[in-house]
Amino acid sequence: MRGFISMKTKAHRSKTKGVVFFEIEELKEHEEIRPDYLEALKNEILADGILKMPICIDKKTCIILDGHHRLHALKRLGCRKIPVVLVDYQSPEIKVIPWREDEMITKEKVIDTALSGKRMPSKTSKHMITLNGEWTHISAIEMIINIPLEKLK
Repeated sequence: MRGFISMKTKAHRSKTKGVVFFEIEELKEHEEIRPDYLEALKNEILADGILKMPICIDKKTCIILDGHHRLHALKRLGCRKIPVVLVDYQSPEIKVIPWREDEMITKEKVIDTALSGKRMPSKTSKHMITLNGEWTHISAIEMIINIPLEKLK
């Protein structure tokens, strides 16, 4: 896992519990984005002047599990850093299921796709986490942080 000592490292601790900042270029994607949604999200972030929530990545591989559109919106806004929540993707408390019934998806497919530089169609994978004994979308651990855009440049 990356160090969290200073701005000179690839990631560093923030004052928001459980959130660290990564250089955008360090992250690995596995899904395409929807251009219409990206444009709307970019405009919302720009109008607000803040990023409301971090994205979620695997702490070992830096693969994005949730937040591809936020990543691309920040890129388009000239940001170099992004707040993230780190998880252990190999944990049995995290699983991946398909958004669409006719598709099959596995953690291995997500990892292989991201590490090869390829992309699956948007909304292929739905990452779930166990919270209080129940499966819920992984975005449930992405708390509201309201980080000003200038801190991400």
